[in-house]
Amino acid sequence: MLVALGLGMVATFMFLIITKRATPVVALILVPVAFGLFAGAGLDISDMIIDGVEDLAPTAAMLFFAIIFFGIMIDVGLFDPIIRVIVRAVGKDPARLVVGTAVLAMLISLDGDGSTTFIVTTAAMLPLYLKLGVSPVVLTVVAGLANGTMNILPWGGPTARAASALGLDTNSVFLPMVPALAAGLVVVLLFAFHLGVLERRRIGQIEIKESLLMPRDEVLVAAGGSGTDVPPRSRRFGGSSSATGGSADGPDNSGPSTRDLPAAGDANDDDPATSAFTGILDPNRKTLRPKLFWVNAGLTIGLLAVLGLDIVSIPVLFMIAAGIALAVNFPHLKDQQEAITRHSSSIVSVVAMVLAAAVLTGVFSGTGMVDAIAQWLASGIPDWMGPHMAVVIGVLSIPLTFLMSNDAFYFGVLPVLSETATRYGIDPAEMARASITGQPFHMQSPLVPAILLLVALAGVGLADHHKKVLWRAAAVSLVMLGVGCLIGAIPF
Repeated sequence: MLVALGLGMVATFMFLIITKRATPVVALILVPVAFGLFAGAGLDISDMIIDGVEDLAPTAAMLFFAIIFFGIMIDVGLFDPIIRVIVRAVGKDPARLVVGTAVLAMLISLDGDGSTTFIVTTAAMLPLYLKLGVSPVVLTVVAGLANGTMNILPWGGPTARAASALGLDTNSVFLPMVPALAAGLVVVLLFAFHLGVLERRRIGQIEIKESLLMPRDEVLVAAGGSGTDVPPRSRRFGGSSSATGGSADGPDNSGPSTRDLPAAGDANDDDPATSAFTGILDPNRKTLRPKLFWVNAGLTIGLLAVLGLDIVSIPVLFMIAAGIALAVNFPHLKDQQEAITRHSSSIVSVVAMVLAAAVLTGVFSGTGMVDAIAQWLASGIPDWMGPHMAVVIGVLSIPLTFLMSNDAFYFGVLPVLSETATRYGIDPAEMARASITGQPFHMQSPLVPAILLLVALAGVGLADHHKKVLWRAAAVSLVMLGVGCLIGAIPF
């Protein structure tokens, strides 16, 4: 009964958001409540949900202040030089932009934190996507795939959980899987290139205005102004600038064309390319703080260094960093309030989804659905599949880590199946290696706060993201599993 209710609850939730019958927040709240009551939770469902909220409250706090911190860094121009370098490297080719996004996400993912990866990647790349007319869905797909693949790093979480659950050394799980990780990253880059080529066919080449690449002072000189003048308006492109517009999988019927990138200072408050998180290259925005560039750079580098050392709780770290950033860059009360308000829409949408996800996780665990599904899976595997249990756990890790948290899978499902596998001579380390191959798919789950942050910052619907990313994520996971079998790290 609990198995059927658990699977039915997740299936109903996914159906509602993919078909856009309900927003993720509404589905995350109402669907679990309905199924929990049907499972007989009664008034105890309140305690279950509170337990879920308590578990995810630190994550919500971290995302709240992380958005404020990195939003301020965008406002004050910290990332502008990086964007100018990327623009010059991209040239006129959208395909280079998409591949560059994948590489950037992979590099930032080395810190093991998905939220940081998505915040920095979005801050650096989304302005270019909107200004060049490339669909932001492509950004979320590529960043999600890159981070999900890199998530098997020992400090990323899943590998450590698998090793802890089975009493193993982390290196004995991870090191034999390095070739499989490399193969997964290659597949991600191939997907990125393919998506970039499709975007190239759809929007054509891009003419980049040199004024976009100039620092503020050079733009003002070129425009013949004294600081208040704005460079002449240039031809603006349309259509694919919307967050969910354009096509990530194929060209439209408009045919290829050459598009101009708007000149610096060609601002329009109604244009999504100049919104709170995307006005990054406007050299005339009043929030720039060029004299504080190295102060902000030092603060950001220090934050990431402490984050990597894991010596301070992440929510506390971002709280302190956001407070310092506000005080240093916006010393006046009114300016501080405006800085927070500029990013309020992103904050509300992300935190709301995280707290709503707590309802799903609380009911899922509190009603015993997670344990019931784990036992059902263990008892439902036929004897002839025993010698292939490593491959079985690898395949199961794809849907199961999507439907439940990593903790539930690695501490609930993996030990049960690993115990069964030992009867057939399969080492626990081999089971652990197979179990981490589903991480590219897991990272796309609505139960992962980081992916909710990614789609919120990019202005992309979760359903649009899932339509483009899920089959690609499954392919990356299967490639990693297959390579693991070929090199002998996972027994077939």
